[in-house]
Amino acid sequence: MNVFELTRALVDIESITNNEERLGEFLFATLAPLAARFDGRVERIAVEPHRSNVFAQWGDPLAVTLSTHMDTVPPFFASREDDTHIWGRGACDTKGIIASMIAAAEALLDAGQRGFGLLFVVGEERNSAGASHAAAHPRGSRYIVNGEPTENLLALGSKGALRYEVVATGKMAHSAYPELGDSAIHKLLDVLADMRRLPLPVDSLLGPSTLNIGTISGGRAPNIVADEARAEIMLRLVGDSADTKQALARAAAGRVELREVIEIPALRLNAVDGIATTVVAYTTDIPAFAGQWGEPFLLGPGSIHVAHTLEERVPKAQLVEAIAIYRHMVRLLCKRASK
Repeated sequence: MNVFELTRALVDIESITNNEERLGEFLFATLAPLAARFDGRVERIAVEPHRSNVFAQWGDPLAVTLSTHMDTVPPFFASREDDTHIWGRGACDTKGIIASMIAAAEALLDAGQRGFGLLFVVGEERNSAGASHAAAHPRGSRYIVNGEPTENLLALGSKGALRYEVVATGKMAHSAYPELGDSAIHKLLDVLADMRRLPLPVDSLLGPSTLNIGTISGGRAPNIVADEARAEIMLRLVGDSADTKQALARAAAGRVELREVIEIPALRLNAVDGIATTVVAYTTDIPAFAGQWGEPFLLGPGSIHVAHTLEERVPKAQLVEAIAIYRHMVRLLCKRASK
């Protein structure tokens, strides 16, 4: 399959987080002939039951690893194609990236390049389970090129993430006599309003920290004063989180419970000569790798602005361009590793 055919084949395999098994099997079957033909190896690395990372390597020592994730956000929708784009869930985040990485690997192998690998992981869209597992089982890679949609620009940095569950409790009462109750929803709304007004840090490279209220739920019926309510919030971090955490705790104090779910730090990344750069606001698997797969770089085809939407697509021209960029980065980083 060429890179367009492979992208569509990958998109058409539903792999919403926790359901990556079938895609992992497809990737294993796709990489096995490359491993056999070029004296490499490919393996499934179990993360959880029915969820495995897929790793392939050609040559030892391992200098460079091209890596991205297999899972997608819901809802699934199948691929379609026009003259300029491939559409479908995961087209840019990140199945087109997987296809470009595999095509780059085949071209590198045909040209005699060794000392690199491919690592495709589960769970990035939820908790980076695959990358965290890989960090606990490193293979000696000196550099890792992580694939996310950057429009083929090399990211100099990415924002971190801080996620909380905000939980309010109250007392039920008849809504005709609200003074007899204590509305958890009213408490929650007041706290969220105060949180939205908090001044947040700004970084000269990464820009402003932001806060998003992602979900709100609670209550039992419109004629009952709510005894419970909750929300999930996500902050995009641009630096140290200590002051932001303290401000959130003060806003919550005495009114709601603030439960921290996950924190991913902001990143500063390095450039490569000859590749244009950008800065991205989203988080990636890179922090979960914890440096155990080498110095990280971040680049991939497609725009994050259409990822996670019903308009998700990837430009065909960027898929082809990514193949050349990944080949260039592998050759360059292999030379660096040999010095």
